[in-house]
Amino acid sequence: MTPTSSRALLFDKLMAEVTAANERFDHRAHLHLTWLAVRTAGMPAAIGLVSDGIQRTARYAGMPQKYHATVSRAWVELVAHHVADRAIDDFTVFIDRHPALLDKRLLTRFYRSATLASTQARTGWVEPDVAQFPAT
Repeated sequence: MTPTSSRALLFDKLMAEVTAANERFDHRAHLHLTWLAVRTAGMPAAIGLVSDGIQRTARYAGMPQKYHATVSRAWVELVAHHVADRAIDDFTVFIDRHPALLDKRLLTRFYRSATLASTQARTGWVEPDVAQFPAT
């Protein structure tokens, strides 16, 4: 099995866990998936796991334009910062302790809107241009 296929299998397993607990795959479900990925694989590996999985899912759904590389990685980094408290092993407790993550506009604290709207940000990683992420 290649690293890519094992990563796809892990993503599918985590996605199944999240979708079993949620009726819709909304922002909270994305956070849940990201939380699981960071806890399972660690932050550096979770970036590829989540990014590749979401990109693959968007392609499969016929909406590849929905994938945004910078947004995907940025959310992994922000969730990972808060996962540093590994004692929390329940997503509901985690999100209750870090409710700012539920704000879909949270990335605007770190990026200008024009930066996130750029082709460069959609297709690859762009560093924050308003404020740096907290250290993980």
